[in-house]
Amino acid sequence: MQKMFQVKYPVETMDVNFCYKLSTCLVLLILELLFKATHSATQAEINKHLELGKQFLAKGQLSDALSQYHAAVEGDPNNYLTYFKRGTVYLALGKAKNALSDLDRVIELKPDFTAARISRGSVHLKLANYDLAQLDFYNALKMDPYNQEANELIQRIQPAVENKANADHYFAHGDYRNAIRFISAVIDVSPWAANLFDERAKMHLANDDPLAAVGDIRIATKLQSDNTDGYFNLATILYQLGHASDALKSIRECLKLDPEHKHCFPLYKKIKKIEKFLTDAETSLEAQNYADCISSAQKVLKNENEEQMIIYEAKRLLCSCYSKDEQLPDAINFCGEALELNKDPYIYCDRGDAYINSEMYDDAIRDFKAALDMDQTLDRAKEGMEKAKKLQQQAERRDYYKILGVKKSASKKEIIKAYRKMAQKWHPDNYPNDEKMKKVAEKKFMDIAAAKEVLTDEEKRRKFDMGEDPLDPESGQPHMPNFHQFHSFQGSPFNFRFHFN
Repeated sequence: MQKMFQVKYPVETMDVNFCYKLSTCLVLLILELLFKATHSATQAEINKHLELGKQFLAKGQLSDALSQYHAAVEGDPNNYLTYFKRGTVYLALGKAKNALSDLDRVIELKPDFTAARISRGSVHLKLANYDLAQLDFYNALKMDPYNQEANELIQRIQPAVENKANADHYFAHGDYRNAIRFISAVIDVSPWAANLFDERAKMHLANDDPLAAVGDIRIATKLQSDNTDGYFNLATILYQLGHASDALKSIRECLKLDPEHKHCFPLYKKIKKIEKFLTDAETSLEAQNYADCISSAQKVLKNENEEQMIIYEAKRLLCSCYSKDEQLPDAINFCGEALELNKDPYIYCDRGDAYINSEMYDDAIRDFKAALDMDQTLDRAKEGMEKAKKLQQQAERRDYYKILGVKKSASKKEIIKAYRKMAQKWHPDNYPNDEKMKKVAEKKFMDIAAAKEVLTDEEKRRKFDMGEDPLDPESGQPHMPNFHQFHSFQGSPFNFRFHFN
């Protein structure tokens, strides 16, 4: 039985084995063909991305070029040239950290790639990583001793190191101008080093130049995206300078990075409140809502008693709003307090206007002159000076506002009402038996009529407000008040009855 079993299926067994081997070979052959086809298609896509990246780069469209190189790297993560091209775009965009990562990968894949070592050394040089920069340039020169770029770049390292040491020395000894000069020379070599800008900002602050410090800190925050301390310092300085809105923007950038920042959050709450009061005051001033302007500015003074320039901003607004609201003593007071904190030609003009409305013309002229000494092109000061001089001359003549007893801001309706009241009081017929008082009344009545004529006529009132009397014969416009509305008796211009509605 066993023998019979052994010889029963020899041919079938051979057929099965043969078919199995043939099937395996066919499967492997098909898989190899599929792999080659797939690999070929992927390479074609990679080449397309590289070509598009090159085209975008030539057009200066760096973001688009970067997207194409991203796709090429993903398609072939072992191609050192693809990493190098992407690293070059990162450098053009100023993204040093990303560029270094790609250049590290290039040198890892191809250690003898000289151009990559020089590029990486250049990045380290701009970041003030002088030891790493020197190592890259040294290795590049070992492979190519006559490489001009590497020789030029390596020569910049030692002077930068020496300038940094000099800057530190002078800063430590209080010579801030020389410290700034030397560290600026270092920054010329290493413009991507955020710490250098932070150090120069400290030097500017020590040299009493906060605006220059603000510029350096802003650069440092751009170079370091996670620089919460930089944003805090920037907000603090801007607030101290009186720039509450800019300070609020900076402190918000800090909170975007760290919402619970122990320094930024308390400062944010303070600045937000003060900035709102100042903005409300400015808005009310523009809308000529002077009562609200005064109220908002006063709130600033109640909530801030330390930062002098914020206090100045509040007093500047109070000066302007009180002046325009004709609350003259308060206007003169706050203008003076604002000027003690910061000499500003516009505040001199605001106080000059308040002095004019207070008929203190000598003081007004002095303030407009002070404004012009600071800014000779300031038209408002020129016009204010001219107006004050004319009004000073006019003060010796008739003041139509005083005659009617109205403010300079009085409406036409208020002027007519005051005119009727004064005309009734000083009508000459009120003194039939007193010749002396009748003559006084006649003079006053003519002045009242003249005041009404000037102040109810828009053009004449404008001229008078600018210091010119449109009824003054010396102005070249001789004129007498219009009495046609009065009823005349016995041929005398004052023998009439005045009719009131």
